Amino acid sequence: MESRTNRRGHTENVVENQHLKLKDLKKEALNHRLGNQYLRKSNIPPYPHPEFHVSHLRHDTDKDGLRGIRGDGGFKNPGKGNLLWWSLVVGPDEIRSAEKRLLETTYPDRTEEQAEGQQSFLKEFATSPAFNKTSRLGSYRFTFPLEELLTAYSEQFCEGAPPVMRVLRTVLYKQEVMYVVVVHSPDNQKEFSDCPLLTDDDPNAVCTYKDGCFIWRAEAMCETHSYELVQIPEEKRMEAQPARTFLDQFYVWDHVAVALHVENQVPSLLVLLKFDPSRLRENLKFCCAENPGMIKGVTFEDFPQAEENVKELWPDDPAPLEKDQ
Repeated sequence: MESRTNRRGHTENVVENQHLKLKDLKKEALNHRLGNQYLRKSNIPPYPHPEFHVSHLRHDTDKDGLRGIRGDGGFKNPGKGNLLWWSLVVGPDEIRSAEKRLLETTYPDRTEEQAEGQQSFLKEFATSPAFNKTSRLGSYRFTFPLEELLTAYSEQFCEGAPPVMRVLRTVLYKQEVMYVVVVHSPDNQKEFSDCPLLTDDDPNAVCTYKDGCFIWRAEAMCETHSYELVQIPEEKRMEAQPARTFLDQFYVWDHVAVALHVENQVPSLLVLLKFDPSRLRENLKFCCAENPGMIKGVTFEDFPQAEENVKELWPDDPAPLEKDQ
């Protein structure tokens, strides 16, 4: 595990070429004498470990980033690196399907009556920032179907060949655990040869890719634990009950980030993942700040100002700016 400071000034503890599950991450942190008070907690109530199938990715940015994306006609890394960062979109539909999948896996022989009597419970545990509509990176959100992104990447960086997906690293912050998947061209096999390939058939992997979806097996989906998972085997049922503690328990939370490797053989040329301006506008929404004024180097705007900025950049598009909510 290596400790370093990222470009936003945050300390991150990194384990390269692995997606470490929490039990292994705790061992790694202990071996490096990392004093993380959240990771060490042992009084966390039982919670579910569902499998989310995700077919959309999002890219959040601020006003300057928005102007750059519109002006350049696509996405680029704003820093000196060659990775373009996206996040999984895990909304109500993904939560409902994950709940159904968890129940069918846990109780495969449920009767129709038992299935109909099951109340929704997973949404009570989906309390971490991984499930929020708010943003930590700016007021503007581009959301794309995963297959559309991969097709564009294949055409622009892989000469039409399927891109390669690998396990890049695990990053531990104060409360956040980020599992990073890198997507790269087949021409860059040597550069990423130390990174294991992302499989489609490992049931124990934190993240896999199959049939046009990333499959994320959440290690810590709550952050704030107000409920505990209760299983009732005789009724083949699960439910969320208020945790038997006086205070909510705060814990680490995890999510998956997807880093598209964008590198040109000619360093002086602008490296972009390009899209038609109208398609960029179609996939753009306004999003509120997760913690206004508390994120280094990020500027957030109110909705009226965002509407003006978007109208200025896409003057011929009559569609009103929508809120992602």
